[in-house]
Amino acid sequence: MPDTQALVNDFLNKLKKRKIEGSQATAKQTAELLRSVISQTRMPYTNQASALIHSVKAVGERLIAANPVELAVGNVVRRVLHIIREEDLSLTTAAMAGLNLSAESDDEDDTDRDNHPALSAAAIAAASRSTLRPPSLQTLLEDVPDSAAVPHTSSSGGDSEGKSKSADKSSRSRKLKHDVIEAVNELIQDISTCRELIAEQAVEHIHQNEVILTLGSSRTVLEFLCAAKEKKRSFRVFVAEGAPRYQGHLLAKELVTRGLQTTLITDSAVFAMISRVNMVIVGAHAVMANGGVIAPVGLNMVALAAQKHAVPFVVLAGSHKLCPLYPHHPEVLLNELRSPSELLDFGEFSDCLDFGSGIGAPLLHVVNPTFDYVPPKLRRA
Repeated sequence: MPDTQALVNDFLNKLKKRKIEGSQATAKQTAELLRSVISQTRMPYTNQASALIHSVKAVGERLIAANPVELAVGNVVRRVLHIIREEDLSLTTAAMAGLNLSAESDDEDDTDRDNHPALSAAAIAAASRSTLRPPSLQTLLEDVPDSAAVPHTSSSGGDSEGKSKSADKSSRSRKLKHDVIEAVNELIQDISTCRELIAEQAVEHIHQNEVILTLGSSRTVLEFLCAAKEKKRSFRVFVAEGAPRYQGHLLAKELVTRGLQTTLITDSAVFAMISRVNMVIVGAHAVMANGGVIAPVGLNMVALAAQKHAVPFVVLAGSHKLCPLYPHHPEVLLNELRSPSELLDFGEFSDCLDFGSGIGAPLLHVVNPTFDYVPPKLRRA
């Protein structure tokens, strides 16, 4: 089995050098890495959930710091932490119910059982909720005081009981890790199939003879539009080219290959063409807690045009892009600057980039942001 630290370092290197393309691939690889971390975490005698949480947090903080603008990493880390707490709570609730039923069946006859009913579901749930607050109920159950223990009739009996408790704890530890890994596997599956699940809803949004506008290239948008085409919907797509990377050219070519009527337009023509459009459908980099969207640069202009002409603005995003943070939080980076080479040829503009002003600064500055922030008030759907 590969060393966990080597896997973490390799993934950190990919995040820092931006070698992973797309939030879905980043989220999936993050979940797979955290699954390996959980699998190789050594479980202590007590507080197994705390050990898993500590391991995931330690790795997660490094991953988030490596590429703060890729919010899908933090989203997956938080999802995995929630899974650990949820599975631990489930096991603790089951253990409490089992202990209560076992005590009644061993120590009471039928008459006494009627006088001492089993714990209610509400009582078990209320006690289980306290496991999320220190001291944990799991610790209280495991560290049973000597006065509460069953009297030992012999040293061999005590040893046998101790071995039995140790085996129970070891079994619970394996059960917790197994359940967490299974839940993380389901999370990875959800991330892998999110595009297909989103595409299944295409026919509910796209109707016959509509005109759809999108910008740049999004694999989720592509699958969504093609799914509607497969359901015999006839419609036309306007694709804004998405300068300066011109990803819209790639999307337009792919749509034509799939048999969709496509019109390629410049980004500056969005306002001129929006009056002919029935709906705007775009992808997103992240969806914030306030409903705002971090999206490829240029989409705020499209959202403004859609609002001006009362055109529905639909954002397609998988659950791994749902971020519980707000855009004003200091740990949230809304943008990243790309290379100026995407905008101009350094050979042709070398004179402008020279330090000719005599004050130690170039005459020409080039800013190439990656993302736009679309406030929630501009979203209509």
